[in-house]
Amino acid sequence: MEYNKFEHARIVGSRALQISQGAPLLIKLSEKDLERIGYNTLEIAKMEFKEGLIPITIKRRQSEDKKQEK
Repeated sequence: MEYNKFEHARIVGSRALQISQGAPLLIKLSEKDLERIGYNTLEIAKMEFKEGLIPITIKRRQSEDKKQEK
């Protein structure tokens, strides 16, 4: 699924908040890698997003003139 810049920011920001509150990392990073990025939760969340590991979904509203096919 393609995300627009607002959805991307929301997903990465939400995941960074989860990590900062103690959620386990979904990407394998060595201690050296973590030190290199300064344990920055936003950078970790960006890496997880790039790898497609973030379990967050977006629901989009459709306008009323567009009909959903079932």
